Amino acid sequence: MPVPGKKLKDRVADALDGHAYTRWPQLEEITTTWRGSYGYLTAWLTATESIPLCRIQYLGDADDWAFALYQASTETYTDSRLPTGAFTGTPTEALDTALGLYLNDPTAWPIKPPQD
Repeated sequence: MPVPGKKLKDRVADALDGHAYTRWPQLEEITTTWRGSYGYLTAWLTATESIPLCRIQYLGDADDWAFALYQASTETYTDSRLPTGAFTGTPTEALDTALGLYLNDPTAWPIKPPQD
């Protein structure tokens, strides 16, 4: 599996936090923790209350990542599709998909046909 470099990790984490600041103002912050090719996204509702959201997996392309939702009932990550039906997409699409579910806001899911 390819592993993203530090610059890409920093760029993705900054982009996700910046996007959340604009699109999800009710959140304090989005943090990304990296392990190998995986980035684990956590939403911070307050300085002390957080929600694990999803896992993104670097596939070798900065704009095409695999996506898995966090399942609180089993405390595991399950490979998932984006609202477009695609199994891969941008980190921002993964974030919006997860937050749309966890914050009950389906307006976060702009439906676009998957591109082959």
